[in-house]
Amino acid sequence: MPETLELNRKTMPDADAAREFALSLDIVRVAEEAAIASFAQIGRGDEKAADQAAVDAMRTALNAIDMDGRIVIGEGERDEAPMLYIGEKVGTGKGPAIDIALDPLEGTTLAAKAMANALAVIAFAPRGGLLHAPDTYMDKIAIGPGYAPGIVDLDASPEDNVRALAKAKGVDVSEIVACVLDRPRHDRIITSLRQAGARVHLITDGDVAGVIHTAQPETGIDIYIGAGGAPEGVLACAALKCVGGQFQGRLMFRNDAERRRAEAIGLTDFDRKYDLNDLVSGDAVFIATGVTHGALLRGVQKETTLSGATFMTTESLVMMSKTHTVRKLSMRRPLKV
Repeated sequence: MPETLELNRKTMPDADAAREFALSLDIVRVAEEAAIASFAQIGRGDEKAADQAAVDAMRTALNAIDMDGRIVIGEGERDEAPMLYIGEKVGTGKGPAIDIALDPLEGTTLAAKAMANALAVIAFAPRGGLLHAPDTYMDKIAIGPGYAPGIVDLDASPEDNVRALAKAKGVDVSEIVACVLDRPRHDRIITSLRQAGARVHLITDGDVAGVIHTAQPETGIDIYIGAGGAPEGVLACAALKCVGGQFQGRLMFRNDAERRRAEAIGLTDFDRKYDLNDLVSGDAVFIATGVTHGALLRGVQKETTLSGATFMTTESLVMMSKTHTVRKLSMRRPLKV
């Protein structure tokens, strides 16, 4: 009996990891279905149609999985989103209890205009492991792994942050590249960064990918600064938790209705500065499938062979915080007729 107990202790973590990996592969298929469904809308200029196609495909695929899933970051409140709304139950109800954050089409404008970096994104963690963030803005700052805690701070000026990061990296501030959403609200930040000597990499949409790029040396991006969606902040933190990095965010409210929405889900400290582990407290899995080609992933492609057979191909990213593994998966399947 003692030998059996000892064997169970040794194998249980591996068994847990195997179950999590199997579930992650099921959910990769969900992201693939959403990306493929969006493909027909790429470049057609209709953001709503592109998003709806992804939502429909993602919901159908999620409900086929053996899990007790709950949407905590989704398409919005129930009255505003008929499908994949916050609080919606997905899956068969027979499997593990997990919380899910998702964006069926991160970068609807990017897809509608056939621009780079549109993604289908999902993250999941054990029940209670993801912050239920309201659909408001969040002021954000993020850097990649390898730095001592506190190198950058949300309450410091953009100039001070890039100078501190340059010092920690051992380079001149002119070597620091900051990623910022190209929005009028960021004009002061952009001017400050350039006056400090840093270079600014502007993106039109897709701040989940923008935050992730800080943990990818090949992108050349060192820091992400600016205001974007709070739900996207949770998704980005799920990815950073898997590969390392630092993140700070603070909710921003445009009106009293948004404050009441936050209060309704238990968020009452409106000045709180959240860090990565506040937003993602449990072991997380982050999954993204490319919709359009970008720096993170290749987009969906449709291929026709000489024999006349047609195939769809996708590329997906799978990150797991428990094992700190990062995988890229390619998928090729016949086009359904």
